[in-house]
Amino acid sequence: MDQFISAFLKDPSEKNLQKLAVEFLPHYSTLISKAGGILSPETLSCIQKALQEGKLSDMVNQIKETLAVAEKASLEIAIIGESGAGKSSFINALRGLSHEAEGSASVGVVETTVHRTPYQHPKYPQVIFWDLPGTGTPNFRPDIYLEKVGFASYDFFIIISSSRFSLNDAVLAQKIKDVGKKFYFVRTKVDSDLYNEEKTKPMTFQKKRVLQEIRDYCLANLSHIGVSELRVFLISNFDLADFDFPKLEETLLMELPEHKRHRFAMLLPNISDASIEIKKCFLKEKIWLEALKSAAMSFIPFMPFLIGFDLPQQEQCLKEYRNYFGLDDKSIEEIAEKLGKSMEDIRGCLKCLDFWSLVKDDSIPAKVIKGTESFCAVKGGPVSSIIQGLKVYILRLKFLDTVADDTTEAQLSKMDVSPVYNWNVSDIELKFKVCYVLLEGKKISLNSQKDGPGDRQCPNG
Repeated sequence: MDQFISAFLKDPSEKNLQKLAVEFLPHYSTLISKAGGILSPETLSCIQKALQEGKLSDMVNQIKETLAVAEKASLEIAIIGESGAGKSSFINALRGLSHEAEGSASVGVVETTVHRTPYQHPKYPQVIFWDLPGTGTPNFRPDIYLEKVGFASYDFFIIISSSRFSLNDAVLAQKIKDVGKKFYFVRTKVDSDLYNEEKTKPMTFQKKRVLQEIRDYCLANLSHIGVSELRVFLISNFDLADFDFPKLEETLLMELPEHKRHRFAMLLPNISDASIEIKKCFLKEKIWLEALKSAAMSFIPFMPFLIGFDLPQQEQCLKEYRNYFGLDDKSIEEIAEKLGKSMEDIRGCLKCLDFWSLVKDDSIPAKVIKGTESFCAVKGGPVSSIIQGLKVYILRLKFLDTVADDTTEAQLSKMDVSPVYNWNVSDIELKFKVCYVLLEGKKISLNSQKDGPGDRQCPNG
């Protein structure tokens, strides 16, 4: 049980509320991710003031408004880059789509973007990625470019390059800064650079050193063309969990307006423990704010109380969490296909699919009773309403933990699957190579020679 809410319910007296007002900000800071939360400094001050003055209805209204605005928040993200820089691949990766999926951004080495093109997120229609014409097109004019693409509607700009950034990129970045918008330089195809470097210099190749050289080159390039804010994010569109993408996620979250952070956090691909933890933190914050609001409502005269324990509402909440973490029915089907397993096998490993098992958890009533026993005799607060509110709070935390744990397990399962390479020996000439595999405890030597027509599976290694 959350100590702050427990202390609030135990003693809603004016003296205790003043004490809680002092503790509110330090406690809130422990709940949110290091990227920040959804409460703005102004809202935090208003809630603190409401507690200080015992105006619980003001606090309830502040929380209600914040949650409503965060839920309705929209995001419009502008992506700019030359042809072949990986712009479309970046958009598809953020939308969780393959290049061949319906509605994916067109990928090609020929400039495919003449006019700005919107790509809606498949799960969150309030989020739109805009593919903008590159700065290297013949029609690019920095003095009118931003007006032409409707700069005012975008929350931020991402400028992409797969090699070096141009003078036009620098001019555009300055224009973006002048109109009060944020921009971020992203260097793509780092995985290709590493692959090529390792192939050409296998004896001296060091991944860390090569990445630092790429970073230094990009920063020197940006400095040379006159960019004052020297920061660049190195990424691979095909391996978002690696390189600087997690750092880019965190930076964007920190620099977004508070009310838009929740929306952005929910659309992030579940590519790493860090990404999963970010989502978990934002949802925990939301659960806590809902619980604090409900607790305050219990002590406000004539304020509508919680009406029972709404099972359909809780089931819908669990479905939303599954959707946020990519464990909805459609996503599970895609996971099964990638792993080469049946839907039944995958579903059998996911605890979050068993709603009734989670609801009937014997530990929940015990936690609710433990949470209420210290304040059930308090005058002024309807005990039944408080108990129902606590049950919802504890159950939703359990939903969240279960879904997040299942997501982590699903990601580990994906990583454990070794890719199978089909070698067509008529196309590949194997010379002076011997491949050793371990089979039934014995080393088998596969001589490097063509075996005839057909495919052969290459063991890992």
